[in-house]
Amino acid sequence: MSETPDLNLLLVFEAMFRHGSVTRAAAQIGLTQSAMSSALGRLRKQFGDPLFVNTRSGMLPTPRALELAPPLTEALAMVRGAMGSRESFDPRNSTRGLRVYMTDVGEMVLLPALMRHLHAHAPAMRLETAQLPAAELAVRLETGDIDLAIGYLPQLPDKIRRARLFEEHYVCMTRPDHPLGRSAALTLKEFLGARHVLIASMGSGHQLLERTLAERGVHENVALRVPHFVVVPVIVAGTDLVVSLPSRVAGASARLVKVKVHPLPIPIPSFDVSLCWHERVENDPANQWLRSAMLELFGDRPERKKSSK
Repeated sequence: MSETPDLNLLLVFEAMFRHGSVTRAAAQIGLTQSAMSSALGRLRKQFGDPLFVNTRSGMLPTPRALELAPPLTEALAMVRGAMGSRESFDPRNSTRGLRVYMTDVGEMVLLPALMRHLHAHAPAMRLETAQLPAAELAVRLETGDIDLAIGYLPQLPDKIRRARLFEEHYVCMTRPDHPLGRSAALTLKEFLGARHVLIASMGSGHQLLERTLAERGVHENVALRVPHFVVVPVIVAGTDLVVSLPSRVAGASARLVKVKVHPLPIPIPSFDVSLCWHERVENDPANQWLRSAMLELFGDRPERKKSSK
């Protein structure tokens, strides 16, 4: 790159890296598709690399683009911070869009209340949820492709900042008239002998549950393995299958279909659900506001409980 960088072209790079689509990237920064294509051509010439190549999965970044993404997005964040440092943030009038990582578990448990809150206090703000492999999350936070991550995310490095929302634990769930646990607590013998649904949700961090069940021999009785939680309550409500899952997901499921929630007869440690973000957006007003809203809505910190009395 031999000439002075054009900040507008850096915006083009950022939008392409985030969306993987000329059309969506153009819409984000307010260009026509032809103007976006022209700007992308200039960007490629300036860096001497294709940067984004067309595939069946969209416009994917080249190794050179992956190398450039962290320093370029950090530079843009510094420019935005300098330009907006004296501006106040008004959520009622903000049209900011934020991309939030959460699994379908988080969508079930958190999104209904969060969207009601946004409707009341930030009606023009936009959220996009994203799911991706756990191994990609740290770099996506670093590059700005993901603004905020929510969940049980023990794999994230220490440099990623986090705030605890609440503690969660596992339970198991059956249909209400399931023969197991009908007249007394579900026993370990009944649990191990039942047919199970196993959920291997991408990036959820719940491998401990799967390992513990496997060690107890449950893997031999797995009748169904699915990558998402959403379909499971309907399946369990109409079969003799048993599923193990976080308690808040079970509670949300019980409001949708007729199911019965049991204590899990296998001891598995509880875990923290947290907000996670990169230090680049620590002082970003929209990100700060959304983090505060999430803590207000879902945080179980002692100070929050005291203030709510």
